[in-house]
Amino acid sequence: MDYKLVIKNIKEKKFEKIYFLHGEEPFYIDEITDAVIKNALDDSERDFNQTILYGKDTELLNLISELKSYPMMAERRLVVLKEAQDFKDLEKLDAYLSDPLDTTVFVIAYKYDNYDARKKALKAAASNGLLFKSEKVKEYLLGDWIQTYVSSVGFKITGKACMLLIEFLGNDLGKIVNELDKLAILLEKGTSINEIHIEENIGISKDYNTFELTNAFNKRDVTKAFKIVNYFSHNPKAADINAVIPLVFKYFGQLMRIHFLPNKSKEAVAGALKVHPYVAGELLSASKLYDPKKIAINIAILQEFDLRAKGLGNSSFTSGELMQEMVYRLLH
Repeated sequence: MDYKLVIKNIKEKKFEKIYFLHGEEPFYIDEITDAVIKNALDDSERDFNQTILYGKDTELLNLISELKSYPMMAERRLVVLKEAQDFKDLEKLDAYLSDPLDTTVFVIAYKYDNYDARKKALKAAASNGLLFKSEKVKEYLLGDWIQTYVSSVGFKITGKACMLLIEFLGNDLGKIVNELDKLAILLEKGTSINEIHIEENIGISKDYNTFELTNAFNKRDVTKAFKIVNYFSHNPKAADINAVIPLVFKYFGQLMRIHFLPNKSKEAVAGALKVHPYVAGELLSASKLYDPKKIAINIAILQEFDLRAKGLGNSSFTSGELMQEMVYRLLH
């Protein structure tokens, strides 16, 4: 079930007896958990009818006692087990999950991993409540996800600003939403968030970052590439050679694949490489500047510098000097 529908039902006071939330993406688990906490009880009912426990500190008998207690001057009780991945006796809840109390809403927030589908607890929860698997958003869908989220809170965002967020924050939805929510406070509704807003308010340089380094490769712009790696040399927190090499390796691997795609339309490239159409367009243009022979040479260069960055055959060069030499050879 889509998490938005789950939250819609919660806001409409349509509660399940059990919410078994599990998966690698904590954002959706936190959103559903918070929605239940906000809507299950009125403020006046919480003192006697709400219990929030944490897996690492919870005893099985205490948890079962809470689950089987009846509400006081309220329609229901709420029991939330946060960080359930740290609760060692989850399978021992099988008996309760098979026959839950009608007046208790029980939320199990099992984060950062999928619970084994073969285990009894999961099957019992699915039979008597709601089972929600929270999956990571695929990298190539992150841009669309950000666009949708930004639109839902009354803003727009440019393609470049979107890519900057992805480069800097990866697919951690919690971090992305946190930064976008900060911007929503600072900017007027309806604003189109651009790279300047990102630089001024989030601290990601719009000119000196791995995204712009890729852009420099896209245009085979030696001057710009050298300015960026020089910035990295003096600001290691922005990026170091161990972060740059995998990024550039992936980049040239994508260009090589484009050369051998039968359909080189932007849509076909986006689908084949699992990238945002904006990125596909940039890669298509770049593929015209690097033939397969040069790409193969560059991949060999990257393998060489990967070893040198790890200390093999490199006794005196700094990380910054290695980056500068590597970029020179890649672009010439």
